[in-house]
Amino acid sequence: MIDSTVLNNDMEAMLTDIPAPTSDPEIPMPLSLIKPAYHATVHDMPLDERPRERLQKHGAEMLTTAELLAIILRTGTQRENVIEVANKLITRYGGLAGLVSADLHELGSQHGLGPAKASQLKAALEIGKRLSVLQTEKRYQIRSADDAARLVRMEMMYLDHEEMHILLLDTKNQVIECVKRYKGTVNSSVLRIAEIMRPAITRNSPRIIVSHNHPSGDPSPSEEDIEVTYQLAEAGKLLDIELLDHIIIGNPHYISLKEKLNW
Repeated sequence: MIDSTVLNNDMEAMLTDIPAPTSDPEIPMPLSLIKPAYHATVHDMPLDERPRERLQKHGAEMLTTAELLAIILRTGTQRENVIEVANKLITRYGGLAGLVSADLHELGSQHGLGPAKASQLKAALEIGKRLSVLQTEKRYQIRSADDAARLVRMEMMYLDHEEMHILLLDTKNQVIECVKRYKGTVNSSVLRIAEIMRPAITRNSPRIIVSHNHPSGDPSPSEEDIEVTYQLAEAGKLLDIELLDHIIIGNPHYISLKEKLNW
């Protein structure tokens, strides 16, 4: 028969071994009694900042690499939301190229992934790799102002300075090369016209599309933008190089001067 007095004494002794919560910083609190700090998830973000909603509203090309990876991974961990997990992967592997070459099992062992998510990520990266092979076999073809803007705006819309990019096209409007012509503001319009036309002449390109960005984010054309566009069109006629469009990249919108000016 168990002596209840002995049992009670044993239980009291066991309970005294567990230190009570204390505010004294010199006495550590047991991990089992520490509540995990609240961590914001993607669902806590405003709707217009969540990756999936941003994709639906603005298109996939407007998202950062981390946001695109976050949509593939879907969920984060108790300590990190999915965008933070995606950013850590990008940093650890040095970008998408490193993730493509990463070992599947090593990827699955990373915090916040596991075999299922690592497989999803590898499958998406493989699709992108196969698409890049197709693009090298067939050049990107410009059929509209949207096609041209899609090619350059992700690189240009976040710049804090002005740049001009020139798309050199063949007779089928396929992109031969994208040339960056200058950074900052060029005051001489005459010099600008010569600089813009030179790559098309040296590459024997019959058509070009010019694009530049407005760091303010407002793509509305200035008087100088319009004047330079007309000068380019006239210079192109003399050189037998057709100016198909002049696109101004803002954030997130763009303007086609071909459509606006109807030259």
